[in-house]
Amino acid sequence: MAHAPVVSELTRLGGCATRAQLLHVASGRRIRRAVGAGAVVRVRRGRYALPFVDEHRRVAHHLTAVLSHLSAAVAHGWGVKTAPTSPWVTVRRHRRLSLQDREGVVVVWCDLEAAEIAAGVTSPVRTVLECARRLPFDEALAVADSALRAQDVTSGELRTAADALRGPGAPQARRVARHASGLAANPFESVLRAIVLDLFDGSGVKVTPQLPVWDHGLWARVDLGVERLHLALEAEGFAAHSSRSDLVRDCHRYTELAVWGWTVLRFSWEDVMLHPEYVRWAILGWLARREGRPVSAPPRRSAS
Repeated sequence: MAHAPVVSELTRLGGCATRAQLLHVASGRRIRRAVGAGAVVRVRRGRYALPFVDEHRRVAHHLTAVLSHLSAAVAHGWGVKTAPTSPWVTVRRHRRLSLQDREGVVVVWCDLEAAEIAAGVTSPVRTVLECARRLPFDEALAVADSALRAQDVTSGELRTAADALRGPGAPQARRVARHASGLAANPFESVLRAIVLDLFDGSGVKVTPQLPVWDHGLWARVDLGVERLHLALEAEGFAAHSSRSDLVRDCHRYTELAVWGWTVLRFSWEDVMLHPEYVRWAILGWLARREGRPVSAPPRRSAS
């Protein structure tokens, strides 16, 4: 199918991607054809999504609601860990909905701003924080990173709004706001960082996205770095090695990092998104070997 590369890449990126990301797998003409055929939706300039975003808009309109949470994140053009299978909507407080209307829809009640009602979607800051309240840390961090990367919110706005939150989910939202970074290139890198942050939580070890590494004769940038441990973690996307020269460049980079005393652990999309237990085992195993402790066998992976 002519649209398959575009649709597959959008699916891998959680249902939303930038034009630059899609150009790694398809030409501009093929992207335009996918939009014209309805296989892809252009949600804003340079940002594309799978058609479910329009279906979610129709559900929200039917319920006199606004898109929120993951549905709002995709409508804003942000990448997410996994595209939502059900619409997420928010309705005004005290509004009644029948069980039939709510079937297959995630509904939240709260006060809405007039601008949100007019736009049909929760504001960027509310979207990030509501995701942070309700979603697992890795999913919420992917949303927050994407919002910062798109420059739809700032770190200051997120932290200020998170500090003002009260009630269920407020501590989780503050944690997401504290760690969110627009430096992560995509949800793949965000989820990898979330796994690492969970492992080092409370230890004082700093985990830095897109860490520049330099020494006498060395300059490199790694997807995720723990400078104190000289540990680099790479989220290895297939599109990153689209040419022979890309492969040679990365071989040189990994070799030079090793020569200068850095350990590089490389993880595929499948490792991070489908088998996080393997990522945790690899990092903890490396730490154990570093400290002279025994290492357990790697976890078995079910067929993907």
